[in-house]
Amino acid sequence: MDFEQNEQIMRSKKTDRVLPRIGITMGDAAGIGAEIVLKALSDESLKKICSPSIIGDSAFLKQTAIDLNLEFDFIGENKESAKSSDQTLVYNLNNLNEKFIIGEDAAATGKAAAEYIETAVRLWKENKIDAIATAPISKKAIALGGYDYPGHTEFLAHLTGTKEFAMSFFAGNLRVVLLSTHVSLRNAIELVKKEKLIDLIKFSHREVSRLLVKDARIAVAGLNPHASEGGLFGAEEKDEITPAINVCREQFGIDVSGAYSPDTIFLRAFRGEFDAVVSCYHDQATIAVKCLSFGASVNVTLGLPLIRTSVDHGTAFDIAGKNAADASSMKVAIELAAKLAVDS
Repeated sequence: MDFEQNEQIMRSKKTDRVLPRIGITMGDAAGIGAEIVLKALSDESLKKICSPSIIGDSAFLKQTAIDLNLEFDFIGENKESAKSSDQTLVYNLNNLNEKFIIGEDAAATGKAAAEYIETAVRLWKENKIDAIATAPISKKAIALGGYDYPGHTEFLAHLTGTKEFAMSFFAGNLRVVLLSTHVSLRNAIELVKKEKLIDLIKFSHREVSRLLVKDARIAVAGLNPHASEGGLFGAEEKDEITPAINVCREQFGIDVSGAYSPDTIFLRAFRGEFDAVVSCYHDQATIAVKCLSFGASVNVTLGLPLIRTSVDHGTAFDIAGKNAADASSMKVAIELAAKLAVDS
């Protein structure tokens, strides 16, 4: 089969759509979600790599565009796609009918933000979008709105019936996969167990190898300072982490090593020495990612049947409504969603 025939078949599998369709959820309306989505989409380069559509509230988006002095021609979801690069497709939920205060948590904005996520998954199931990029939500607001999930990751796993999943961050060569997410530090330490690490190392190797690079090289960060330095500063490396690494290497043939001192391993991976780092807890990973690549890193939920990317920051209530938000991470999240949708 020649190249042209192969390309024809691949395009037919995409139902004749060359550009991947990215559904972008608006996030919490009291935060910077709508602002960064519109600022990102005002960069015409995005429309050269994907066909974006916003899932949100049209009236709020239109007012935000006016406030930002950005020109957008929004068209409704009854259209199959935008007919020109000047048009932006919006799946309008019209669900911000209650008054709320910009910069403050509210049940109305939390419920609306959760409904954008639910709609995005439904649209993916209906083959109307190929991937999802999400603007930030407030965990407190979605709880006020009646949704009992600690964040996007767990909510999306529930909506897709996914049992095995993990939060990760991609920042150039640095990709980190988290053993635990939004739990207290005390509870996170208690979760550093051999069996959980074996599962996560195997999972990380599989997902990073599937999405990015064949036979990914995995590094594992230690929990304690200097990875306990031979047991001087803790026993978790000797009792839990190293045994898990040995099992994955010897029984499953995974290219994995560690435990490495957590104060250097992320920089080593950033410089290309490893393809991914398994991190023992949330802030161990995110401090490194945000120091090295804040605004250029992307939150990726691994294990889902759909591609989901997100920004590397929160709702930023303190600057909401002030036209002060940087849309860099939102733009990179959309770009990565498009790339992964094409490559997968």
